[in-house]
Amino acid sequence: MYAVIETGGKQYFLKSGDALYIEKVAPKEGEKVVFDKVLLTANADGSNLQVGTPYLKDVTIEAEVERQGRSKKIKVEKFKRKIRYHKVYGHRQSYSKVKVK
Repeated sequence: MYAVIETGGKQYFLKSGDALYIEKVAPKEGEKVVFDKVLLTANADGSNLQVGTPYLKDVTIEAEVERQGRSKKIKVEKFKRKIRYHKVYGHRQSYSKVKVK
């Protein structure tokens, strides 16, 4: 089964049994998370296609949180030439790794 869900302001295409990295969700490791903003569902062969307007009613996708973590640090640099202005900031984005049931 295929589905398109929305979480964390992004849309994800997923299949049964997939593991994906999403924006951090509240449940802890080993707990279930339910995605209720489902945009599309279909069978593996493309039949039984359902498209929401914008979301499908009474359709949810369950997943299990495998890991909570933070990605590698990225550097953000502000620089203005000729006026001796230079700032460097670091940022690490939090994520959750979930496995679709």
